[in-house]
Amino acid sequence: MAAAPSSAEREAVDAFLGSLPAPAASGPPPRHLLLPALHALVDAIGWISEGGLNHVCERFGVPPAEAYGVASFYALLPTGPRAPVVIHACDDIACRMAGADRVVAVLEEVLGPAGGTDAVTWLPSPCVGACDRAPAAFIQRTNAENATVDGLAPGLPVERLLADLAGREGTDLAIPLRSGSVRIPQIEDGSTELRLLRRIGRLDPARLDDYQAAGGYEALRRAFDLGPEGVVREVSDSRLLGRGGAAFPAGRKWAAVATAPARPHYLVCNADESEPGTFKDRALMEEDPFALVEAMTIAGYATGCETSYLYVRGEYPTATARLEHAIAECRRQGLLGRDVMGAGFDFDIEIRRGGGAYICGEETALFNSIEGFRGEPRNKPPFPTDRGLFGKPTLVNNVETLINVLDIVLEGGPAFAGVGTEASTGTKLFCVSGSVARPGLYEVVFGVTLGELLELAGGVSGGRPRAILLGGAAGTFVPPDRLDIPLTFEGTRAAGASLGSGVVMVFGEAADMNDIVLRIAAFFRHESCGQCVPCRVGTVRQEEALRRFIGGEDEAGLLDEIGRAMGDASICGLGHTAALAARSAISLGLIGNGDRR
Repeated sequence: MAAAPSSAEREAVDAFLGSLPAPAASGPPPRHLLLPALHALVDAIGWISEGGLNHVCERFGVPPAEAYGVASFYALLPTGPRAPVVIHACDDIACRMAGADRVVAVLEEVLGPAGGTDAVTWLPSPCVGACDRAPAAFIQRTNAENATVDGLAPGLPVERLLADLAGREGTDLAIPLRSGSVRIPQIEDGSTELRLLRRIGRLDPARLDDYQAAGGYEALRRAFDLGPEGVVREVSDSRLLGRGGAAFPAGRKWAAVATAPARPHYLVCNADESEPGTFKDRALMEEDPFALVEAMTIAGYATGCETSYLYVRGEYPTATARLEHAIAECRRQGLLGRDVMGAGFDFDIEIRRGGGAYICGEETALFNSIEGFRGEPRNKPPFPTDRGLFGKPTLVNNVETLINVLDIVLEGGPAFAGVGTEASTGTKLFCVSGSVARPGLYEVVFGVTLGELLELAGGVSGGRPRAILLGGAAGTFVPPDRLDIPLTFEGTRAAGASLGSGVVMVFGEAADMNDIVLRIAAFFRHESCGQCVPCRVGTVRQEEALRRFIGGEDEAGLLDEIGRAMGDASICGLGHTAALAARSAISLGLIGNGDRR
């Protein structure tokens, strides 16, 4: 393209590339650095102009059409002029129940229509991962020093928002950022029975010394004593199931990657936690980052991976900053890099920031995103353990799954399997939000019933719930007479539901379920990557048919047909699950017939 970059755009891209280790040979940077380079441009300038994109293309040797295709895929990488301060106001399910409509109304009244280019603007946003403190917003700021200060503004009160907006000068916005860690009521109550969360609140997440004094890196030493095969055996004996939603046996994944003949092997930690209602991984990354680094190192050692990627959701700047600090500290102390702890094992972690795309939580879409392409899912097979990142055997686990590995290695797989139930071992993190007295993150042993978890959360506000959503937008509604469901993989499956990512969202009697289900349908329509017809067309037609159904038309049969088509023929899990919430709401009589409760 003919457009030339500004000096600031050129400097932003060149400074990023100049900060990297010198390449082994001359030539353009590797394609997998394209997304970080685009982030560097947005961090400095606020958006990606044609000239800025052109400079990126020249440096990388990538055709402009391809680079534009990547940039335009992500909500946080704007390709048009954008204000220096952008308030991404969440209007998703939990925030809707907590008054997001008032926040949006104030923003529109004071700042004008969404997406302006003045000093401050706003945009409606899907869930930002702060449902325990709803309503919330994610705020991007580009300051005068060409650096971006991003952060979450949870519990955004309308009165405070009005005062801040009224008193602002230019881009000076007083809304506090990075102030609202995840609520963990059990820690507030002084619980001593926590496992995954036991270090949170007791240690400074920025101090490696604190982590080591609390037993940190004992698990890695034990792993070196066991050897790679011994670690994989312990994980297999633990019967640990993946905590990201699919519940695949972790030991089978680890064994498949460890024995794969092709080299190199890669490890990917999926921290792109974007399921509406979910915030558990954010708590672990922000408050216990060294534990994740240690767990990833163990996983890399056991499966023969020397390089790993930690893909963090773009709306989690505090988590990203704390993980970057933890990784740097561990490198300085010989816990990452060459010859880790003198054990003859090389291992390192690279962080990749997501760009605001729910679909990148799907493992193969995540691979494409890391590799510098659009985050579109791949067909399976081949599966990641055979051909994953860069076409090589790849182990993919989410944050919660990996943190469990520390206890598995220290206490042994069989001992870990003795906690919970036969098919669901260990403990599980649940993100409880909505109409409960104490929303927040809870850790319970598998087997606790749904009713017992709600009691732990202080009970339902206003008495009896109207419905409970399990698993987030990709989950299902369960009625209030099923509070006896055991919160296990097998228990929820038998009840026609699933644990998913651990979302438990409660809707009181006053909830407008028509509005809630329509918002879920709009979410999937918006987040579909558009690659395959069943999902691209099905999510649109589902939302249209739901509106007619709610208006009184008989569209139940069509909605069922659309859901089956998406479930049978979509490439990935987004299409497979896009109709679950709507179908369960219809079957329970929660929506339709003009019901506006």
